[in-house]
Amino acid sequence: MSPTAIRLAGVSRRFGRTFALDGVTVDVPSGVVCGLLGRNGAGKTTLMSILAGHDRPSTGTVQVLGRDPFEHSAVMGSISLIRDNQRYPDDFRLKHVLRIAPRFHERWDADLAAALVDDFRLPARTTIKKMSRGQQSGLGIVIGLASKAPVTIFDEPYLGLDATARRIFADRLLASRFDDADERTIVLSTHLIDEMEQLLDHVLVLDAGRLVRSGTTDEVTAGAHALNGPADAVLRLAGGREPISSHRVGGLLSLVFAGAAPAGLAAEARTAGVELAPVGLQDLVAALGDGRSQDGRQEAAA
Repeated sequence: MSPTAIRLAGVSRRFGRTFALDGVTVDVPSGVVCGLLGRNGAGKTTLMSILAGHDRPSTGTVQVLGRDPFEHSAVMGSISLIRDNQRYPDDFRLKHVLRIAPRFHERWDADLAAALVDDFRLPARTTIKKMSRGQQSGLGIVIGLASKAPVTIFDEPYLGLDATARRIFADRLLASRFDDADERTIVLSTHLIDEMEQLLDHVLVLDAGRLVRSGTTDEVTAGAHALNGPADAVLRLAGGREPISSHRVGGLLSLVFAGAAPAGLAAEARTAGVELAPVGLQDLVAALGDGRSQDGRQEAAA
């Protein structure tokens, strides 16, 4: 495989006057687990549809495995998109899906599929439409992992899964990456960032259709810090710098800033009784998508 599995250049997708994606340019390396993160409505589902060749951008170019995936049968055959709301015929049971799925995935691993069915305890006699939300998510994971598709895309794979099932998915995801003879690129959208962070090699953060952060998990989280404490002291230490988000509870204020903390800020914070803290991936994504960010800028400026 190419060192780059996914390449987007100036990708925008417009629906009427609304931009679901706005000028997204990024490369995703081959062989990584890439987290696609952001609030609901950030553009994640639209981007996944474009990557899978189910939709095409209004402007810009998309390459998956070196080709435009839209209506390209060879490329689309190398991509597996597992939607969080996948629909099946009303009378479909597990056996029907396991019979049909190999027709769409030439690398289908029947042994892995059988093992995953046991892992998630999927019922054989229940129609899929009557399965629980967690069982439907488990079925999606079976299809995605057993497909062995070079580019596999999961949309909220954790929905309805209990803690044990989420751990099984994480373990099987790691095993799938290391057991495959060819590099496999996995893109997954999730709101359970704290649980998934240890599995992610690469991160894309969307907000209002724009790509606001990209890179390795360490690169993305290294670029932020927070000040937490009494509001007056926090604002003094902010020194007029623009935060990317602000959160106030009573007399306490938390400001999140992009970039490394200025030299000497740690000592000043200790003296002022303010906590200078690193920002984890979950908190950073929340800050970047925080609708109150403008309020934070105005408050810090004041």
